[in-house]
Amino acid sequence: MNALPDSIQVFERGWLSSNNVMLLGRDDTAIIDTGYMTHAPQTLELVRHALRGRHLDQIINTHLHSDHCGGNASLQAHFGSRTSIPVAEADKVRHWDVEALSFKATGQRCERFTFDATVSPGDVLKLADMEWQALGAPGHDPHSLIFYCAQERVLISADALWENGFGIIFPELDGQSGFAEERATLDLIEGLDVRLVIPGHGKPFNDVAGALARARSRVDYLEADPLRNAQNALKVLLKFLLLERQSIPLVEVPRLLLAMPVFAKANSNFLKQTPEEVATWAAGQLVRAGAARVEGEHLLNV
Repeated sequence: MNALPDSIQVFERGWLSSNNVMLLGRDDTAIIDTGYMTHAPQTLELVRHALRGRHLDQIINTHLHSDHCGGNASLQAHFGSRTSIPVAEADKVRHWDVEALSFKATGQRCERFTFDATVSPGDVLKLADMEWQALGAPGHDPHSLIFYCAQERVLISADALWENGFGIIFPELDGQSGFAEERATLDLIEGLDVRLVIPGHGKPFNDVAGALARARSRVDYLEADPLRNAQNALKVLLKFLLLERQSIPLVEVPRLLLAMPVFAKANSNFLKQTPEEVATWAAGQLVRAGAARVEGEHLLNV
């Protein structure tokens, strides 16, 4: 039931980098999502090993959060690969608009890359000798795409659906609608004949009904009190920084949060605390969850 065709390989990358999906056709090769910038050298080696001397023809991004496109520039430099991004992000990338792209807002990094084509919801892509339908999947990100192969009943779900949940509902932090869109995306997925989901993070899974039920329950939980979404976002963003840096002086945590526009908006809309208060709370939550520890004056990754 979990078996993938030989032409599909999944590199499960952990949490800082998204999963990478290699699609190896008779006459073409492609990768969907490229991980975080810090891991770009490792991504390049994984891709080269999988290609076994072949050329990487295409890079395709489900959405442009830094953990999904951070390897684009490295792969482009090495292979000269044709790159396709969601159509709604084209102008932002063309002009490298750091205010409109999410990297600065979340305190993350991404080396500048270019694109050759865009993908719109409803487009059909021929990858690895299979047809994949691009579907709009707003919620976590307004412009995110997911890819469905009816032939193999496989769904590449990005951060719209994980085995246990989904990605942060970012629009809600800015006072925009996101919960309703996430719920609609889950309904869309339920309407597909899916035997196997390849999520943006975590291992591929086939209990689609169970995952959808858990995701819907989480949407209900977050929507009942949007402060929960804001608090979860701050914990996740701090953990991301900690994963990248491994050690952060406690005194620096408020400054790092202040450097994130998404924090300012979430704090203004929901948290309504000083940066020092939020930093103390977020660090304490990570420590209680076993995701960090305090040693002297530093917050350390666990």
